Amino acid sequence: MGQAGQQRCVQKKFGKNNGVKGAKAEKKTAKTAALKKNAVPGSVLILLAGRFRGRRVVFLKQLDSGLLLVTGPYAINGVPLRRVNQRYCIVTSTRVDLKGADYSSIDDAYFARTEDKKKKDKSEGAFFSEGSAKSQMSQEKKDKQKKMEDCIAKGLGADMKSYLKTRFSLSANMYPHELKF
Repeated sequence: MGQAGQQRCVQKKFGKNNGVKGAKAEKKTAKTAALKKNAVPGSVLILLAGRFRGRRVVFLKQLDSGLLLVTGPYAINGVPLRRVNQRYCIVTSTRVDLKGADYSSIDDAYFARTEDKKKKDKSEGAFFSEGSAKSQMSQEKKDKQKKMEDCIAKGLGADMKSYLKTRFSLSANMYPHELKF
């Protein structure tokens, strides 16, 4: 019987010294990704993936993990404070004045999920029960977010509010490589 496809050339190693013993390779620490060159706090981004794809959001800062902190603001287009990977964003030349908005208290720990302290019930009745609801954001976080976004929303003009509300989409004869963002 013949073999389908090209044969793999694998040399077998026998003996005790298969791998390198001694100094183990040092683990490299992940460094934060370099920020896109025209992304500055206050610039408007277009999200390309996720629940809010096509939405225009305001860039606030880069977090320690390398992700971008963005907001809608929620009162204008329904996008809350979110972490976004910069690979899934298009930076536009439009800028928003952040004047006095303080986002230094928000970091990656702010977005960490809270663990339920009670023991998880694995029974069938618990699986189908209506009592288990999705974990909602605490009222304290909602108030904090609203207070932070108010100073941005108040400084926006009517034209900028309508710009942030509209979704980005391509139509016929619109080629992304020819567009100027």
